[in-house]
Amino acid sequence: MKKKLFYFLLLCFAVGCSKSGSDDAKDTATMSEMMNEQSDDDDGASDIIMGEFMDGAHPTSGTVTVNAERSELMIKDFKSDDGPILELYVASDVQATEYTTLGVLQGLEGDFTYELPGGINFETQNFVLVWCVDFSVSFGHAELE
Repeated sequence: MKKKLFYFLLLCFAVGCSKSGSDDAKDTATMSEMMNEQSDDDDGASDIIMGEFMDGAHPTSGTVTVNAERSELMIKDFKSDDGPILELYVASDVQATEYTTLGVLQGLEGDFTYELPGGINFETQNFVLVWCVDFSVSFGHAELE
């Protein structure tokens, strides 16, 4: 009787493993499909450009993100010194040779969102500057990649 029970359990185990193997094939196919879908989603995420602030004339830190639609620029964990008139520029270089102003800096510490005007070419204007208008100097900048 014990031998029959042993063989019965062994047979159930073998059938269970066999069935599990076919489920694994389905799981592998499903996993592959999910990876492909995720890869498609990642393609959209690659349109997001980001940068990290570096010190210029003053200590400046935080991260900058431009959404995939190029309609918003978000600054997170920002911190910089105060100055006379500080504006946020999207520029071609750290000297602001060619730039688009996003307006007066919204604050010296925290998280901020700026609406982007149309027509900014982030291939050529890939710097975000905290610009001191009175002294024509960058307090800090982030290079967008």
